[in-house]
Amino acid sequence: MAKENKIEVEGKVIEVLKGGDYLVELTNKHTVTAYVSGKMRVNMIRILPGDTVTIELSPYDLTRGRIIWNKR
Repeated sequence: MAKENKIEVEGKVIEVLKGGDYLVELTNKHTVTAYVSGKMRVNMIRILPGDTVTIELSPYDLTRGRIIWNKR
């Protein structure tokens, strides 16, 4: 598999966890632990519970993702 094979899904932030992680509920009712991507961290984009976010998932581990976009 190539590096470009990422799965993008939308979800809603349920809870802020320790260590900069977030608990996100996807549109299909699954929950995923996610962290903020580097560009969002550098630009200090705040993510609060209730925000709608776009997450990138790896096909290898569907329980962990990376938040790449925030749609308040």
